[in-house]
Amino acid sequence: MTEPAFPRLALIGIGLIGSSISHAARRAHAAGHIAIHSRTPATLARAEALGLGDSYHADPADAVRDADAVILCIPVGASGAAAAAIAPALKPGAIVSDVGSVKASVVAQVAPHLPAFVHFVPAHPVAGTEYSGPDAGFAALFDNRWCILTPPPGTDAEAVERLHDFWRRLGANVEVMTPEHHDLVLAITSHVPHLIAYNIVGTAAHLETVTQSEVMKFSAGGFRDFTRIAASDPTMWRDVFLNNREAVLEMLGRFTEDLAALQRNIRYGEGDALFELFTRTRAIRRGIIAAGQETDAPDFGRPHGSGEDAPG
Repeated sequence: MTEPAFPRLALIGIGLIGSSISHAARRAHAAGHIAIHSRTPATLARAEALGLGDSYHADPADAVRDADAVILCIPVGASGAAAAAIAPALKPGAIVSDVGSVKASVVAQVAPHLPAFVHFVPAHPVAGTEYSGPDAGFAALFDNRWCILTPPPGTDAEAVERLHDFWRRLGANVEVMTPEHHDLVLAITSHVPHLIAYNIVGTAAHLETVTQSEVMKFSAGGFRDFTRIAASDPTMWRDVFLNNREAVLEMLGRFTEDLAALQRNIRYGEGDALFELFTRTRAIRRGIIAAGQETDAPDFGRPHGSGEDAPG
């Protein structure tokens, strides 16, 4: 049997990502002992009932003691406080990482608290669902998805490689980039789409109330997919927007400019411009499917019962 990447792994937080790391690490024999911390007793008890770890700790310092790797699986806004809590118990040479979808802010929050004898390698597995909690995790979540590592300048190369190997074993493709570049890329590929989804669903809910219309009843595939995105964990996404505000506002500005141009195309009947845009975006969708990041099965690959409606 392959030696584990980390003989002892500590997971600080055990929601969707933390529990999926546990499942995937078990599947790949990528970790030996898995220590789990949650600040919520009910969540910790549920993780134990599911058998997600080998030990369970109410105190995060107890969870990280003697750990070879520590992964913060918590909202990005809580990263600094968590780092301060675990710092005194970290062993020399331990690798500290995270799973947040914002990186520059996490580096700024966490790095000042960590002792010089540990290695800080922030990470972002670009994978998820709209569900949360320890029951939501599954081993295949990271398969053929990207995990982005954003080590600060001067980070030990061997530590980066060890974490690189760990995520490969969990099924992910791994890329390395700077925290700042990561935040700009994710602002347009993830953060702004979520913000738009939240806004569109909120607008529809307002129309439902004001006009007593049947917006919800007749929601076809497009709106339904927005509601799926908008069902994501509110604490996590609140922290994402507050901690990546500059990049998000920059991308929102560009989006607003493009939306204004699209509005003009519709107003003045510029069909050729609309057709060109839709053709270009269709090609992007096909490129995402070709890269293995989505399925081309009907209705986004969702299973259908006999009464399921067609995509709209």
